[in-house]
Order: sequence, then C-alpha cells, then structure tokens
Amino acid sequence: MLAALGDADIPAPKDSFSDGLCRWFDWTDAISLSSALDGPQAAVADPRAAANAAAAAAERDCRRVREAIAKLGASADPTSDDFAPHRQRYLGWQQAMEAGIAPLRRRVRASLSSASPALARLAAVDAVMDKVIGARERTLLATVPAWLEQHFARVQGSQPDAWRDTFCQDMREVLLAELDLRMQPVDGLLEALRGSSPDQP
Repeated sequence: MLAALGDADIPAPKDSFSDGLCRWFDWTDAISLSSALDGPQAAVADPRAAANAAAAAAERDCRRVREAIAKLGASADPTSDDFAPHRQRYLGWQQAMEAGIAPLRRRVRASLSSASPALARLAAVDAVMDKVIGARERTLLATVPAWLEQHFARVQGSQPDAWRDTFCQDMREVLLAELDLRMQPVDGLLEALRGSSPDQP
C-alpha cells in the first residue's frame, strides 16, 4: 500500500522468509526459542472447558481493542495544509495501537496458557517471537509517517481541489492496514485458541 501511494517500485526480497527471519535472531534468542518449544507445560484439568471460556473472553477482548483503534481513523482533520498535524496524529494512532495491542497480545497468551499444554507451548513461543521481532517491527513501522509525508506532498501538488479529502482517506486506509498488520499475531493466537475448542464456530 505504501509503495502504491508513493508510486515507488519496491523490489522483491532476495532471501526467503525463513532466511530473513534467521538474521533477526542471535544465539540467545535461539536458546529462548528452543526452550519455549521443548519446555514442559503444566497439565490442564479440563482442556475443553478451559479453551471454551478462554476463546470467548479473548474474542470479546480482541473485538473491543480493534474497534476502539479503528474509530481513531475517523478523527482525521482534512483542513490543514501542512503535514505536521497529520504526522502528530498518525504518531498518536501508532502509540494507541502499541498501548492497546501489546497488552491484548499478552492477555491472549495467558488465555492459551490456561487452555491446554500444547497451547501453553504456543504462547511461550509467541512471547519469544514478540520479544525478538517486536523491536524490529517498531523500527520499520516508525517509517510510515515519512512515507505519508511524501504522499502528502505528491497529492497536494497534483490535486489542487480535492487533495485534502484524498489524503485523509489514504491515511485512514494506511492506519487500518497497519492495524491489521499489528493484529496478525493476536489473530493467529486467537485462531489457535478457537481451533482447540470444538464448541467454537
């Protein structure tokens, strides 16, 4: 989406996903990941009941956080001719996403940990992945406002009549795309939790 907005040609990655991911892990991260994969997990007395309750609670929690963040995009102000207010607004949205999604992810992991030994192991793996990948992800996502600034200048120069509405709509779409990206790990954990619960649709 950012490439399309910026009219940029981004080359395909030279490495496979696994090769690229390996470069983000040092040896201590590899040990932590191995421990999460191999470590014993406590048994759950009634896995099905635990999964049912955890899935229902996690589903409500995820919906609440996603809807609250998505509503922020409606607050875009199309009146400013300078990018600075838009930058501050988008940075505020990113802070809201971080503040809402990070604890949500921890809560869903806790739900998995109480549902079954296998899901507890998945939660432990996700905790390691969150630690290793999270910092890299935040660094990359911090560049989004710079992409938007370039798009702002391009739209402002090419659409003298309707550029404000166009830019604000594009910025909202970028926000929702970033929200989807940040929610992917949570959605994956929730899907695993649902899959462990036969009573869930």
